[in-house]
Amino acid sequence: MRHFDLVIIGTGSANSIPGPEFDDWSIAVVEADKFGGTCLNVGCIPTKMYVHPADVLTALRDVADLGVHATVQDADWTAIRDRVFGRIDAIEAAGRAYRTGDETPNITVFEGFGAFTGHKQLEIQLNDGGVETITGDRFVIGAGSRAVVPDYPGLDDMPLDVVHTSDTIMRIEQLPRSLVVVGGGYIAAEFAHVFDAYGTTVTQLVRGPRVLKHHDIDVSTAFTELVGKRYDLRLQTEVTSVEPGPDGGVLVHLDGPDGPGQVQADLLLIATGRVSNADRLNVDATGVPVAHGRVVVDEHQRTPVDGIFALGDVSSPYALKHVANHEARVVKHNLAHPDELMVTNHKAVPAGVFTHPQIASVGCTEAEARDSCEDPAIAIQRYGDTANGWAREDTTGFVKLIGDRSTGLIIGAHVMGPEAATVIQPIIQAMAFDLPAHQMARGQYWIHPALPEVVENALLQLPVPPVRVQPERVGAAGWADME
Repeated sequence: MRHFDLVIIGTGSANSIPGPEFDDWSIAVVEADKFGGTCLNVGCIPTKMYVHPADVLTALRDVADLGVHATVQDADWTAIRDRVFGRIDAIEAAGRAYRTGDETPNITVFEGFGAFTGHKQLEIQLNDGGVETITGDRFVIGAGSRAVVPDYPGLDDMPLDVVHTSDTIMRIEQLPRSLVVVGGGYIAAEFAHVFDAYGTTVTQLVRGPRVLKHHDIDVSTAFTELVGKRYDLRLQTEVTSVEPGPDGGVLVHLDGPDGPGQVQADLLLIATGRVSNADRLNVDATGVPVAHGRVVVDEHQRTPVDGIFALGDVSSPYALKHVANHEARVVKHNLAHPDELMVTNHKAVPAGVFTHPQIASVGCTEAEARDSCEDPAIAIQRYGDTANGWAREDTTGFVKLIGDRSTGLIIGAHVMGPEAATVIQPIIQAMAFDLPAHQMARGQYWIHPALPEVVENALLQLPVPPVRVQPERVGAAGWADME
C-alpha cells in the first residue's frame, strides 16, 4: 500500500495546488475522467465557445432596427464543434501529459475512480481494470459535480444518442432539427439560446412559473417573457414519461396547465441541474461529514478531519469556477502555512448566465433583501435610457440595484442586457470593498458613451444618503458634495 504526503482527488481547480512549495512532498493525483474538471471539458469554457457564435447570429438577425440588412446562413455545427474541442481536447491532453510527465517527478497520477475505505485510505478502481489502495497524510477532495438525470419512466429504454445532458450534447455529430430542453435554470437557458440561434426548433419544458426562478423577480419575469417569444416555452409543465418517437428521435409525454400532452423532437436535453459528487466518495469511511449533499468544510476549507480539505462543487454552495479557483488558492496556502491559515472570502460572489439577453447577478435579490430588512433601497436603470443603449436600440436591458438605506452600501445587483457579466463588474468591486453607492458614482469618471454609464445612472438613482469624499479623490479644492 503506497503512502503519500498529499492525495488530491479531482483535476479541476484542485489540480492547481501542486507547486514549487510542495516539491519535497510525494503527491498523488486521482482522476477518473478528463483532466481539467467540469469547467474545461463540459462547462464554462466550451459552452461559452458555443454561446459566442449564437450571440453573433442573434445580433445579425436583429440588425434591421439599426438600418442594416443582413442575410444569415445556417450555422455550421461541425465547424463550430471542431473549433471548440480542437482547442479544449488539446488543453486537456497537455494538462494530463504535464502531470504524468518528467516535469513533476514528485507527482503520481492514478487514472481511475477513488473512494474512501478507511481513515485517510482511498481505494482506486483504475481505468485499466486494476485496483490500488493508497493512504495519505493530507487529502484535498475536489471531485466536483455531475449532471442530474431524473428517473423519467421510459428513459432507460431510450437510445444513447437521443438523450443528452450538458456533458454530452456539445459533441453530437450534427445539428438537430428539433430539440426538447427540460429545465428552467441557467444550463437550460444557455443551451436553449444556443440551439435556437443555430436554427434548431426548440421546446423548453419548465416545472415552475418562470425561467431562472432563483434570480431576482424582475429579471426572471422579464427574461421569461422575452424567451417565450423566441421559442416554444412551456411553463408549469412536468415530464411524465419518454419513449422513442414513431419516426425516430424522442416522444416526450408531459402534463401542463392544459392537461396531458406530448412533444416530439430529434433529441432530448435534460438540463435539470448538477449535484455534488460527495455521495460517491464514501467519505464517512474517513470520518468526513456530508450535509445538504456536500462535504462539510469550515472557513479555511478544512473538513472536521485533521488534514482533509475540500473545495469546489463537491463542498461549496457556489457551483462556480471562479469560486472553486479562490477556494483552491486558500487550500494551497493553508497546506503550506498551517500556522497562518487563510480564510475563504465568499463575500459578493457573482454569477452570469450567458444567454440572450445576458444576465449577471451579485448579492441578494429584492425578496431576500426585504426578508432581512424592512425597507431596502431599489433603483432600476434601463439600458435604453443611456447613450450607448440608444446606439444599440436596446429596449429590454436594465440594471437593478438594491441598497441599504442606513449605510448607502449596495447589497445586491442584477443586470440583464448586452455584456451584463462585464457591466456588473464595478458593482462587484464596490460590494467587495464596501464602497457606498453615491461615492462610487461620483468618485470616478465613467467613459461616455459606454455601457457602464447605465451603472452610474443606477447608482445615482439609488435612494440612499449621499456621502462626501476626500478632495484628493475628486481633484477639487475642498469637499465635494456627492449628490
